[in-house]
Amino acid sequence: MKKKIKHSFLLFIFTSFAMPFFAQDNNFENTVRESVRHQMEKYPQSTLKDLYKHFFQDRYGPGHIIDDTVAAGKYLLRELDSYTTITGEIAEPTGWQHNFYRVNLSVIKDKLIPYDVFLSAFVRSVSGIRPIPIEDWKQEWGEIEDIIKSMGLSLPDYEKDNEEIDAKLEKGNYVGHHSDIFNKAYSPHYRIVSSQIYEEELLPLLEKQKGNQ
Repeated sequence: MKKKIKHSFLLFIFTSFAMPFFAQDNNFENTVRESVRHQMEKYPQSTLKDLYKHFFQDRYGPGHIIDDTVAAGKYLLRELDSYTTITGEIAEPTGWQHNFYRVNLSVIKDKLIPYDVFLSAFVRSVSGIRPIPIEDWKQEWGEIEDIIKSMGLSLPDYEKDNEEIDAKLEKGNYVGHHSDIFNKAYSPHYRIVSSQIYEEELLPLLEKQKGNQ
């Protein structure tokens, strides 16, 4: 009997350490589910690609799109000049850890935040990024995708998108893009800003502007 108990205990210990930390945490699943539900409520035309982008941005931030400050600034100006209709929330947290916010470019167009202040916040958000190894991200995304699948969302082209995402990850490429469906439905225009910079620097400016209205 003692041997059987000892064997069961050792098996439990081995299994626990073999599982990723997020797979052991019920809070992880609940938080992922809540994040997905929020995304689908706000953007019901989202596909798996859009949900993937929502979660990978939470881990990797804006680092993949910033080569240098000058290039980032020029690209931002071109995007600001490319559209006139302003839609969407001013700021929305990414993923399940909320390490970053998607900050709508409307804050510049509506003159709520000066362009140079916004660009500085965006560029500086890269310096605080601590990206996880691609193998760890592949494992975490696998857990997230399992949760999404269990929610029965009937996302269009689910299997096709899932295969494309997995193929990119196998090549060491974690970057994802919004689907054509999402772009046509919502015309997103935003930049990723770290939660700390947004909450400490940009949010007070937004609240001040709101108070002056």
